[in-house]
Amino acid sequence: MFYWIMKNLVIGPILLSIFRPWVVGLEHVPKDGPVVLASNHLSFIDSIFLPLVVDRPVVFLAKSEYFTGKGLKGWATKVFFQAAGQLPIDRSGGKASEASLETGLRVLGDGKILGIYPEGTRSPDGKLYRGRTGVARMVIEAGVPVIPVAMIGTEHVMPIGSRLPKVRRIGIILGEPLDFSRFEGLEGDRFVLRSVTDELVYDLRGLSGQEYVDVYASSVKEKRASQSR
Repeated sequence: MFYWIMKNLVIGPILLSIFRPWVVGLEHVPKDGPVVLASNHLSFIDSIFLPLVVDRPVVFLAKSEYFTGKGLKGWATKVFFQAAGQLPIDRSGGKASEASLETGLRVLGDGKILGIYPEGTRSPDGKLYRGRTGVARMVIEAGVPVIPVAMIGTEHVMPIGSRLPKVRRIGIILGEPLDFSRFEGLEGDRFVLRSVTDELVYDLRGLSGQEYVDVYASSVKEKRASQSR
């Protein structure tokens, strides 16, 4: 109920009227049943606007730090992410990655829409980076379709490091659902996972028009951070 009120009566109408997002392909989202929305990731606001334009609730897996902040700012951030229907996950790797996978599978098992970013983190420069195979494993194990989603122009509205968004129009393109049911039972095969992930990212590249770089975005961020020290 809280999610519905914030999306439809409070935050949603205000943001939609200000930023006026244009949307293509909304008809590809099924009216019911589990599905994964796999999006490129250019800005913090991607997790806000994609759920706003989809009629059904979209659950994103967000890093746990957004839910554990201190003081008034921490409380406000937590409330905002809860209102956006996001679930906290630990992204430190290892057992935490398994826990994230189980959380995603539970969302899909409940017949809901799961939003996920195959790149694993925001693009540092607007380019499209190599996908992580977790999304492929989740899609194959759950046996659900995956819809590629391209966020357009969100990096100009709220670039990494900015605190306030700039008012300008953004776009959202939802591609046709991809069916990977032919790989049923092969979620443990790393070659299959890489193939599925690359096919998904290839579709994202076609929808978004981004330049593709065959390395992980997190590696680029780490390299830049070390060079700036």
